[in-house]
Amino acid sequence: FLSPKLESKPKGKLQKQVCGVVLEHFEKQYTAELGNAWSRVREVLTSPLCWQYALLLNRFSQCPELEQSLGVQGYEPAFPGALPYLPAPLKCYLRRSPGRFPGQRHQAGRLKDYYLLNAASLLPVLALEVQDGEDVLDVCAAPGGKALAVLQCAWPGRFHCNEYDDLRSRWLEQTIASFIPEPLINLITVSKLDGRHIGDLKPELYDKVLVDAPCSNDRSWLFSSDTHQATLRLLQRKELSCLQFQLLRSAVKALRPGGSLVYSTCTLSRAENSDVINLLLNSCSNVIPVDISEMAKAVSQEFTFFGGMQQHELLVLPEKGRAWGPMYVAKLKKI
Repeated sequence: FLSPKLESKPKGKLQKQVCGVVLEHFEKQYTAELGNAWSRVREVLTSPLCWQYALLLNRFSQCPELEQSLGVQGYEPAFPGALPYLPAPLKCYLRRSPGRFPGQRHQAGRLKDYYLLNAASLLPVLALEVQDGEDVLDVCAAPGGKALAVLQCAWPGRFHCNEYDDLRSRWLEQTIASFIPEPLINLITVSKLDGRHIGDLKPELYDKVLVDAPCSNDRSWLFSSDTHQATLRLLQRKELSCLQFQLLRSAVKALRPGGSLVYSTCTLSRAENSDVINLLLNSCSNVIPVDISEMAKAVSQEFTFFGGMQQHELLVLPEKGRAWGPMYVAKLKKI
């Protein structure tokens, strides 16, 4: 085993320039929504060289040498606090300083040892609290990081990973093939259904449902290389909340009574976050909010949260030294 070294030079997206059209739009919206916090967030989002990356270890590919190497390079286990839900098999490593650990190429017949991710993307999975034997639906599963995290926590009785987009669905399948051993892969269902109708097709089949919804991804949108495409994205942005609401309504139908639903996005936008959840709560009498403030409190050393949120939701704000997020998480229960 050769110890991978941190990449020291910016590559790929790190060389791209900030898109002025998107930044101007964000400047207006997020100054109004986040107040003084926006200037600190903007500094991180527009400076990829200060971004941080975490490693989710693959429990199906044990590699003790990797953990030793991470310790030498300044990585530490994430989530040292007493979380309400933190299964022993889930191992994530992060470090305070910027730098990206090299990725692993897909090799047929060999499982990858780790998955690179934004550490905040584990929060929806921790909020979902999946237990062994439960039936789980991941409505918008590509590229597969959260599905992989679920499988590091527990082994569902039925695990349905859905992705409507054809290209992203192939990406999801490759992620699963890269991390999950073949006997277990056969127990995972991958589909390409329209998430807005999945609740009608699969009514009350699942104990837990994750809706990691399509959203205006703030990090990637800021580095749009095509100004025309960026302008179109911003014009279409208001349509996303309608799609997100429809996905949530469908997810509620797919849940069994007593089941839990977690909704997440990687945007700061209130219209795609709290507003969507409030609309669902106001229109669905069989859905109630679930308090996740204890989870947020337990990970407050790793993440910066926006104040003033309701107890059933949280919003991770990236800041220097804790450049995780944006990530919005809300938890609901069907009664």
